Amino acid sequence: MAIFLDTGKIEDVEMYMRMGVIRGVTTNPTILLKSGITGGKAMIKQTSVEIAHIISPYPLSVEVTTNDPLKMVEQAREYAQWAKNIIVKITVHGPQGELENFEVVHQLETKYDIRVNLTAMMSAQQCLLGALAGATYVSLFGGRVNNMGYNCVEEIRKARKVLDDQHLQAKIIVGSTREVLNVIEWLEAGAHIVTVVPELLRGMIVHPYSKETVQMFLEDAKKAEEKLKT
Repeated sequence: MAIFLDTGKIEDVEMYMRMGVIRGVTTNPTILLKSGITGGKAMIKQTSVEIAHIISPYPLSVEVTTNDPLKMVEQAREYAQWAKNIIVKITVHGPQGELENFEVVHQLETKYDIRVNLTAMMSAQQCLLGALAGATYVSLFGGRVNNMGYNCVEEIRKARKVLDDQHLQAKIIVGSTREVLNVIEWLEAGAHIVTVVPELLRGMIVHPYSKETVQMFLEDAKKAEEKLKT
């Protein structure tokens, strides 16, 4: 599946969908705030429905805004009704390490048939347990892992190997992407999907030497046309 776009901006989603280079979109409260989405739950719903429609049948991840188990289930069931391609994001545990989130994930996937993106993970073992709980996607925060002083590539490789060896179906998403380099590096390491912000996706496309080459081609083409006129 390769690349998901991290954004809440409709214009970014539309542009990169026209290019055909993304296979999904992810959001969370932080992304929506940075994208300028205000107006509370009503605007979250409106934006989510619009993005889901634009990218269909590709998935859109929408994160719950609570860590209360009952409310997480309630929100997830509501979000899932907004569009068929909405995936509900649940964090790997609570702010103080509360474990009920895994119960929520298992319940949503097995009882309510709601696809879950289990997010904010930092290790291969968290990915394994998330996959065992039934999460459709397990999201490893690669940039934050690197910030802790060790290379996320090894965690991705371990996670992919153990999921494949155990015949688990969860797809590994690697996010918190800091550099253009991360995208190919993490896909090569075994990530099924890497999430990128629009600026990084542009950086993957635009290369200074490509710009220089294109400019040369156009200048030479103009010179050639002028010579043909004489």
